[in-house]
Amino acid sequence: MTQPMLNTSPKVSDEIRRTTCYMCACRCGINVHLTDGRVSYIEGNRDHPVNKGVLCAKGASGIMQVTAPSRLRAPLRRVGPRGSGAFEEISWDEALALAVSWMQPLRDTAPEKLAFFTGRDQSQSLTGWWAQAYGTPNYAAHGGFCSVNMAAGGIYTIGGAFWEFGQPDWDRTKLFVLFGVAEDHDSNPIKIGLGKLKGRGGKVIGVNPIRSGYNAVADDWFGITPGTDGLLILSLIHCLLEAGKVDLEYLAQFTNAPLLVVNDGPDKGMILKNAESQPFVIDRRTGQPAPWDGKGVEPDLGATYQGHRTVFQHMAERYLSPEYAPEAVAERCGIAAPRIRSLAAELARVAFDEAFVLDQPWTDFRGNHHASMPGRPVSFHAMRGISAHSNGFQTARALHVLQIVLGTVEVPGGYRLKPPYPKPVEAHPTPHAISTPGKPLPGPHLGYVRGPEQLAIDPNGNPLRIDKAFSWENPLSAHGLMHMLIPNAHAGDPYRIDTLFLYMANMAWNSSMNTAEVMRMLTDKDDSGDYVIPRIIYSDAYASEMVAYADLILPDTTYLERHDCISLLDRPISEPGAAGDSIRWPVVDPDRDVRGFQSVLLDLGARLGLPGMVNEDGSAKFKDYADYIVNHQRRPGVGPLIGWRGDGSDEGRGAPNPEQLNRYIENGGFYQAHVPEEGAFFKPWNAAYQDWAVKIGLYETPQPYLFSIWSEPMRRFQAAAEGLGAIQPPDHLRDRLKQAMDPLPTWYPPFGEETAAEYPIHALTQRPMDMYHSWGSQNAWLRQIRGKNYLYLPTKIWSQHGFAEGDFARLTSPNGEIVAPVAHMAALNENTVWTWNAIGKRKGAWALDEDASEATTGFLLNHLIPECLPGEGRLSNSDPVTGQAAWFDLRVKIERVGPRDHSEPAFSAIPRVVPQGQDRAHPSSGAFGTSSVDPRGAAKPTTREGGKP
Repeated sequence: MTQPMLNTSPKVSDEIRRTTCYMCACRCGINVHLTDGRVSYIEGNRDHPVNKGVLCAKGASGIMQVTAPSRLRAPLRRVGPRGSGAFEEISWDEALALAVSWMQPLRDTAPEKLAFFTGRDQSQSLTGWWAQAYGTPNYAAHGGFCSVNMAAGGIYTIGGAFWEFGQPDWDRTKLFVLFGVAEDHDSNPIKIGLGKLKGRGGKVIGVNPIRSGYNAVADDWFGITPGTDGLLILSLIHCLLEAGKVDLEYLAQFTNAPLLVVNDGPDKGMILKNAESQPFVIDRRTGQPAPWDGKGVEPDLGATYQGHRTVFQHMAERYLSPEYAPEAVAERCGIAAPRIRSLAAELARVAFDEAFVLDQPWTDFRGNHHASMPGRPVSFHAMRGISAHSNGFQTARALHVLQIVLGTVEVPGGYRLKPPYPKPVEAHPTPHAISTPGKPLPGPHLGYVRGPEQLAIDPNGNPLRIDKAFSWENPLSAHGLMHMLIPNAHAGDPYRIDTLFLYMANMAWNSSMNTAEVMRMLTDKDDSGDYVIPRIIYSDAYASEMVAYADLILPDTTYLERHDCISLLDRPISEPGAAGDSIRWPVVDPDRDVRGFQSVLLDLGARLGLPGMVNEDGSAKFKDYADYIVNHQRRPGVGPLIGWRGDGSDEGRGAPNPEQLNRYIENGGFYQAHVPEEGAFFKPWNAAYQDWAVKIGLYETPQPYLFSIWSEPMRRFQAAAEGLGAIQPPDHLRDRLKQAMDPLPTWYPPFGEETAAEYPIHALTQRPMDMYHSWGSQNAWLRQIRGKNYLYLPTKIWSQHGFAEGDFARLTSPNGEIVAPVAHMAALNENTVWTWNAIGKRKGAWALDEDASEATTGFLLNHLIPECLPGEGRLSNSDPVTGQAAWFDLRVKIERVGPRDHSEPAFSAIPRVVPQGQDRAHPSSGAFGTSSVDPRGAAKPTTREGGKP
């Protein structure tokens, strides 16, 4: 019988354009297939360093973002009450003129009355620079409600952190331990790494209350009680010290463990300095003081000097205390003591018994030559799960100290940092918040505070920022407190603002705590009948819940319709062995009257006459964002992109090259500058790496440093709380500063523990691996994977309350209650319930049908979470060190309510701001804008008729 001839390789497109994905923060390389100018298929780019061709469900579903019914079509001006969704379409000239009419008077008189905050936009280098030029102190991105504890905890300890700051040495690690990993982040690189590790017979251990995703494929799982990760980690350190399984040479050479701590007096708790104000060590060979960076010096970890003891002795004394023994912490952590001891023993066995040597000579910053690089094949990774607690900063620091005592950071087989990291905290800017009418801010808004004198407070100690970042309430808030923006603006605490300018920040729904109350704040009026927050400008590509609460909408493009810059000045795509950056470019033209927000921001800056955005004659300096990417210089020779600078042969440093974007496009949208082989490990102390980093513009001078087990910046704040120093905190914050600002990583119960008797259950949210932004659950393909969310209950709670399939539960916190559908999950901490975040939607939003599961049975835990702690003073529900939103401190009680057909609270539908179904048409204006960008990067005039180029 003749078999039919099948075409096993049908043609799927007539053109392929390579760019960078935006469906999560991995920034993978993608091949976008076009048929007749339309996106028909997206696959991974096999030549890309991040994903090497691997693509997840999110990335492949990017095609649905370009066709999503929820896409905004044109600028909108509110014509009905705020929250009603009543808008009229206006031209871009009208929209920009209106925005300038609000912004210009504020810049001329009180720039702090403009608050500019952005969501997961991946362009914070540009937005921060714009806000600085405008002169407002009120700028930040989403990190304060995402994972600033991870970033700041790492920077203050090892000069880098988890996630995009570094990754395990996947080729050599043998034991990989994950703490609280968010599955939506870094998914493809971790999956590739796990495949390598498992292929070599390595072991994966998960520490997480929820066994899903990566934890589900782990070889062992520790279902920890939420908020106790830090206690478990310190107990592991206790076991390692007790057993003598500590890398003493690593501690002596590369950390501040051998430095001396002042024993008494006004500098008590600070690192002892010599007459030249330099720290020093005691050399084991001589017993005498010696420079910490002296060639051939052998620091003595156990030395004393004039009554002063080393950091190592303080650390050993702290963590060898019986309070950190596994038997003392087991009940609180929810993990049996023998299990804790077995985990510590496994860490020690792999780190020390399976240690190896890499045959690679190198020279350290002291001038000592090393014939090889010793390796320890243990690595860690962590994310939001340990971060989103009020003790999350100290927990993040504790995890880094665990890595340090094992000697596994920046060594073969361990955790490797990615350029531009590592760099010491001193290499980062300090925050600036003093605004002057008509002038730019004197420096960047965000940074890393080293002492009370660098706080953003006025002479009376009052916060200078609307979110109270860098104040005594949250001194080290390196990413700001976006979750406190609307509550503080509504309360007028510390002052009132005039205009709220938001980009990609769904603050009226899943990006706020106490969501129902925040919606009320956005619509609240004063005694005169005016809105308490007078004006709101919002930019987004989609009709999210936040759109209805804005007064002016500036519609953004989707990520395949614009230029973006994934820059070393911002959040790069580096690998441990290479500095890397990438671009996005408009692989298709928009069919709506929309503009890329970054280009709009530059247009607004030119209209406002902001420095750096206008020429001497007042004309716009940049045609659009593509022009900015190529020609902007942050300092001479250093711009947004490192590749093909100058005449096209310069790397890192060099004059602007008009062909730069074209070269990136030809190369698949990315560039890599490779670290020399002798500089691949031990980067903070490796002379070859330091010299290379200077050469390509990461540093201006070499910046070797020691890892900080003992944190001097934290001790400065703790000392102030003890009454030492000229700058003093308010009395009501002294006790919490003494506790939270401990210079050694510590653990304290999360805020809210006092309600545990009445609210005994922990409640968490996490994002699914197949969704990242809010837009994920309106994506037609991703909805098929996860079109609704359940409240997952462990067997203990399921059985105790008699739940059955199809039931709903009432979940109550001290802040409110919700009713939600439930499902049984056995692999879950027995006192914890959880759900997927950002699945539930408000009716009418995202162009979803009002009967869609996301809008009927979908729900948020956010309604249960207060933005402020109980009591007077309006202290934010955040980590007291960084201001990280403490989402995961939520405590609840539960009751069965039987089957229901909808979740509660059920809000009224938002009237559509985009048409439905076949009524969806292009804006009636006919001509969509006055310019576009050539795919090769050059600006060109165009007129689009009927939505077609």
